[in-house]
Amino acid sequence: MISFSPTEEQQMIASMVKEFASDEMRKIYRECDESGEIPDSIIDTAWKMGLISSNIPEDYGGFGGEHSAITASMIVEELAWGDLSMTIHILCPALFSYPILEMGTETQRKKYLPLVCAEKYTAATAALIEPHFGFDPCSLLTSARPDGNEYVINGEKCYVPLAAEADFLLVYAAENGSSQGFIIEKGTKGLEISEREKNMGIKALPTYELSLKNCRVPKENRLGGPKGCDFNRIMNCSRVALSAMAVGVAKAAFEYSRDYAKERIAFGEPIASRQVIAFMLAEIAIEIDATRLMTWEAAWKLDRKEEATKEASLVKAYSDDMAIMVTDRAVQILGGHGYVREHPVELWLRNARGFPTFDGMAMV
Repeated sequence: MISFSPTEEQQMIASMVKEFASDEMRKIYRECDESGEIPDSIIDTAWKMGLISSNIPEDYGGFGGEHSAITASMIVEELAWGDLSMTIHILCPALFSYPILEMGTETQRKKYLPLVCAEKYTAATAALIEPHFGFDPCSLLTSARPDGNEYVINGEKCYVPLAAEADFLLVYAAENGSSQGFIIEKGTKGLEISEREKNMGIKALPTYELSLKNCRVPKENRLGGPKGCDFNRIMNCSRVALSAMAVGVAKAAFEYSRDYAKERIAFGEPIASRQVIAFMLAEIAIEIDATRLMTWEAAWKLDRKEEATKEASLVKAYSDDMAIMVTDRAVQILGGHGYVREHPVELWLRNARGFPTFDGMAMV
């Protein structure tokens, strides 16, 4: 049976992360959005919490904890409640390390996992989305062609977080009709990174386009070696993580608009007592809780190594719409104040609008 009661350890971890989000991230998120930069001190503090290395076995330099998708969902939700840009920046190395931990060869694990368990933050990332209409992660235009002891990779990617700073990238490309991952190190000939993208939301997170022009990588850098990787499971994990982030952003918008509605007096009474506002808040609360439960269901299946494509896909599609709806309603509840940058709801709306595109599936 599924238990809806977090374990004592899960509660402790979630509480620790919530405290960090409240005391550190919430204090500077507006400043980061305006400046387009995140202080190194925030990233370093989060890194020392061991949110990534705690799930990596001691043999590879980690703390030896067992990875749990449900625990990860709780952590991600609390971080995203603090700020989405910082959350993605903090967890970006996991885009590189988790697939290697789960599906990499022993050689790949021994070589790369200790690097993301180092004392200092190690920038690493993954490149999946491609800049063309109708993008489908299972039908990539970026190609990988075997040539002797190497693969020759050609294609373009976009929305790649920390690409310019990353020492290692996990690039997904089509090989004989199958999406596979390839480890590419910084400075590899043929890898070109564009100027920083200018986005509507997550403005504090640097993202880039990159191009691969006859980029040669050793065959041993193919994720999982000759047997390759389970790309579908990677996508399911990504969908669950993004859904948890959507819940965190929506929860932040709900709490702020709820408190505002209780304090804002109009015609002699708090606007929260007006039925139209009360119904909005009730609907928002329902949608957030429903999405969280759907996220946990998909995560539970991932933890049990069961097929979770249906659950992960459903919650990803649902959470995209939920986050946009909730943040839009939050702006509406604040009225004219919702459009003013003095209040954070407009920032959350801009950030939430990116969820349908974070895995390239908007309107497809």
